[in-house]
Amino acid sequence: MKLPFVVDLSDKIIAITGGGGVLMSEFGKALAECGAKVALLDVNEKAVKEQAENIGNNAFPVICNCLDKNSIVNAKKEIEQKLGKVNFLINGAGGNSPKATTDNEYMYPETENIKDFFKLDEGGIKLVFDLNIMTAFLVTQVFAEDMVKTGGNIINISSMNAYKPLTKIPAYSAAKAGVSNLTKWLAVHFAPCNIRVNAIAPGFFVTNQNKELLFDKNGNLTERSNKILNHTPLNRFGNIEDLTGTLLWLASDNASGFVTGTIIPVDGGFSAYSGV
Repeated sequence: MKLPFVVDLSDKIIAITGGGGVLMSEFGKALAECGAKVALLDVNEKAVKEQAENIGNNAFPVICNCLDKNSIVNAKKEIEQKLGKVNFLINGAGGNSPKATTDNEYMYPETENIKDFFKLDEGGIKLVFDLNIMTAFLVTQVFAEDMVKTGGNIINISSMNAYKPLTKIPAYSAAKAGVSNLTKWLAVHFAPCNIRVNAIAPGFFVTNQNKELLFDKNGNLTERSNKILNHTPLNRFGNIEDLTGTLLWLASDNASGFVTGTIIPVDGGFSAYSGV
């Protein structure tokens, strides 16, 4: 990955949740190339160790269940022993569940034998909210405690779903809207402590989680993909590199030191397009 520009992050010790995934591991790589020490947190031991190894000496894998506060506290202790106190947090853990996804875009009275709104699983809905909002809440609660004394930087990962709820995924859309709202609340709450809190809202990027929704078995665009691209003025999916410039800008206190409480869309114009 070629960085669009380099910032000096040699004084940063960064914890990234969801660090075993595609997007967050690339975030870790970019930040490490700028001199930061990066702890990748993930419940998937194999994935997070592989990603840390790919990044190199500045990355450290931490096995952590971000829905278990004790696990988060233990992860914090482990990072402090290996790297020092965290002064930069990226809440990247999240996800959706098939149990919280409808089969249909629209509800029709005569519809039968499909999973509609009334057949959504309560446990699936709760899981999606936990994966996205509760992880951000719990991890911030643990790691920001030290930042209150020294200052810090927190970046949450929101989504285009927070601006425009997508069909079929009500829980994920609502949860990401919650992440954006929580971001603004935290920015105000922590402002006297010199802790900046912002969020990046990616548009449509191809990841392991959504690949099967965007492409069929032959590698062709699905009907849903065509709808997405028809509503994305730049007419393509995002590349991970498209997020790097925004990440580094928010990471640099010199570049964005007066920026807090913002949700930055990186979406190819999706949020600006009305469809007409």
